[in-house]
Amino acid sequence: MNKKIKMYALSTCIYCQNAKAWFARENIDYDCVDVDLLHEQEKFTVLKEMKAKSGSVSFPTILIGDTIIKGYHPEKYKEALKK
Repeated sequence: MNKKIKMYALSTCIYCQNAKAWFARENIDYDCVDVDLLHEQEKFTVLKEMKAKSGSVSFPTILIGDTIIKGYHPEKYKEALKK
């Protein structure tokens, strides 16, 4: 499992917290950006990046390789990790 995983999250979002906990339970490394904790200019840049990659801004947005998954969906995470 060598796919790069990146999560865009909010520190206060229960769905984001559940996604983080799922990856931790599965011992899967990922990079996470808590967008709400960024400084304003950096936040603007990341939100723009998210919209360009996924077409909208929602949390969590998880990139597994070339697959984009919005929301807390462990079954979709497992499927994307198999591809």
